[in-house]
Amino acid sequence: MLLSRTSLPGDSWITEAVGRRNGEVYGVADDNYIYQWDNFTWINVPGWLIHVTVGPAGVGSQKYSQILERTGTNWVNLSGSLKQIDAGGDEYIAGISPSNGIYCTEHVTDLLNNSAPWVNVIGTLKYYSCGLYGCWGISDTYTIFYRSGITPTSCQGDSWIQVNGSLTMIEVGTDGSVYGVDIDGNVWRRDGISPNNSTGTSWTQLDLCAKYKHVSYDAGYLWLLTLEGSIIQCTTT
Repeated sequence: MLLSRTSLPGDSWITEAVGRRNGEVYGVADDNYIYQWDNFTWINVPGWLIHVTVGPAGVGSQKYSQILERTGTNWVNLSGSLKQIDAGGDEYIAGISPSNGIYCTEHVTDLLNNSAPWVNVIGTLKYYSCGLYGCWGISDTYTIFYRSGITPTSCQGDSWIQVNGSLTMIEVGTDGSVYGVDIDGNVWRRDGISPNNSTGTSWTQLDLCAKYKHVSYDAGYLWLLTLEGSIIQCTTT
């Protein structure tokens, strides 16, 4: 796989960029304002958040562990409390609670009227991300896990599979691609993922000429944040 690397505007103030659904990319600035990447520029989105996620289940975010969903031009409070949230699953939302518990719900529309049941997934993690073939997580010791048995109507899954390697964060694309960042700022791609092998076969370190703190992938694009705060977009071919 070849990578074409491009630096983007927003250095030092966009602290987190996420690209997930149909090329949608959102960023959160140091002052917690929200921006969307549109027509080669960052457009301010009303609101004030600490994290944003985009996926098949919609756009979700949280402000001091509150969960919000973007409905039209407004952010609407949803039931529950999560410090990290992921909307990349097939019509379900998952995330990590303030105490590192793992939760998910398939009843996304019911969150608006506070009637959706959040399901507790056994275990504790500090980061959790979902995609086409299931969910991946990172523990507080940087151990990598895959949650098997997840379906659009059963987000809880049935068992954990430990995957070799060590990462500080991990992101799963809507096509099932998996990327992560290790403690030294190196970016890794999981190879060999398929419908018949959802955990893949091996990790490949990407030569990206810098150290990074966050990576996200969707529709052939890698979105990366360097340790210094620069935003990098890489096109995969």
